[in-house]
This record gives sequence, C-alpha cells and structure tokens, in this order.
Amino acid sequence: SPNAAESVTDSDWEEKVLKSDLPVLVDFWAPWCGPCRMIAPLVDELAEEYKGKLKAVKLNTDESPTVATEYGIRSIPTVMIFKNGKKMDTVIG
Repeated sequence: SPNAAESVTDSDWEEKVLKSDLPVLVDFWAPWCGPCRMIAPLVDELAEEYKGKLKAVKLNTDESPTVATEYGIRSIPTVMIFKNGKKMDTVIG
C-alpha cells in the first residue's frame, strides 16, 4: 500500500505510540521539508517489511508541535524508535 505508515498527532500520540504493544518507528516530517519526501517511501517500506513486528507512523511537526518539542526534534527528517513508551533509538536526526 502506498501509505503503510499511519499518521499520528499530538492528540493520539500516547495511544498510538507510547501505549503500542509493538515497537514504533516514528518519522517526524513536515510538508515543506524536501528530504522528508525522500524518506517517506523508505518508512512505508519498513512498515510493510516488518508488519506485525514493528509499527511505522508519521508525525507532521507543523500540525503536532507539542510532541516534536517534547522530544527535542530540531531538524527533520528525524526517525525515532519507541518501545514500551520509551525512546530507544534515533535512526536519522
């Protein structure tokens, strides 16, 4: 599917990411960010490849600045992995 990774926002961040049973890969992006467009297909690919083992989501930092600020996202694209509600790894950023 073209959009394997689902969108998350400030309002459902806790439910979809922090309370997820699976590890969650989060792609922080924004519409004006050129490099983000190159990363998006890779995130979708990972979502497909690791279906059932990993959940991939995308967060638009323009629409959900609270989460981005909370995790100190200064430059995008940034890709992080969360497990059991904790940040495990920053893959890109």
